[in-house]
Amino acid sequence: MNLLITGGAGFIGSNFIRYILQTYPNYLVINYDSLTYAGSLSNISDFQKYPNYFFIKGDIRNKELVAKTVLAHKINCIINFAAETHVDRSISNPTLFVETNVCGTCNLLEAALKYHISKYIQISSDEVYGSSNMQSFTENSPLLPNSPYSASKAGADVLVRSYNKTYDLPVNIVRSSNNYGQYQHTEKFIPKMITNALKNKPLPLYGDGLHIRDWLHVRDNCSAIDLVLHKGLTGEIYNIGGCSERTNLEVAKYILKYLRKSNDLINYTKDRLGHDRRYSVNCN
Repeated sequence: MNLLITGGAGFIGSNFIRYILQTYPNYLVINYDSLTYAGSLSNISDFQKYPNYFFIKGDIRNKELVAKTVLAHKINCIINFAAETHVDRSISNPTLFVETNVCGTCNLLEAALKYHISKYIQISSDEVYGSSNMQSFTENSPLLPNSPYSASKAGADVLVRSYNKTYDLPVNIVRSSNNYGQYQHTEKFIPKMITNALKNKPLPLYGDGLHIRDWLHVRDNCSAIDLVLHKGLTGEIYNIGGCSERTNLEVAKYILKYLRKSNDLINYTKDRLGHDRRYSVNCN
């Protein structure tokens, strides 16, 4: 199998490539990444030892380069991790998120359609469902995004679905809960809490700190995406959850306890605009 993995120098993408290289030594892996601030060559420095791995510096907004890459390497599966993902950044610059997450996805879909790939997998987010007050979201729940980031991911999702319904393109969409693990950028919640605590700096918590997230280790997420890659039914959407809901305050206190630091480092800040109270997916 020849895989084009976009965003493979980022957090989840690099972990997934590592998983694939270790699990399927006969697969060709093309890592296509524009190396923004969120993607780092240090995340993928150990990949060079694999003869079936190649890196291409490219942006999914570049329609010509995307198509050229798919054709040149005889790609038969695209897995799209490439995205702008930080909610706070989306609030200050929503246009970039639409250009990358929606228009970039469209370029990948066009290449997939033109060159008749056997599967396209869109890596989405549980945030497209919006905030859950009571029950956990299923794959049939309506999309009610509340930030420019989640709106751009929802837009990409419905575009991917349309290519399946209109052109019969074999697609899957996976919506994962909050990932954590090795190589995650320090702007994200858990790495930020850890690094600040180690430096005895304040741990910023939005609002009352009682926003709930379902935490999923990135390696578990990779194994689930692998399952969708090989056994996912065409056109299906799959929720991937960790069944481990915690408030942000709980997580912060746990980190402080583990590092033997005082809870006095917790600093409550003004709540984020459009901040979702709870993410919860039914991953049955």
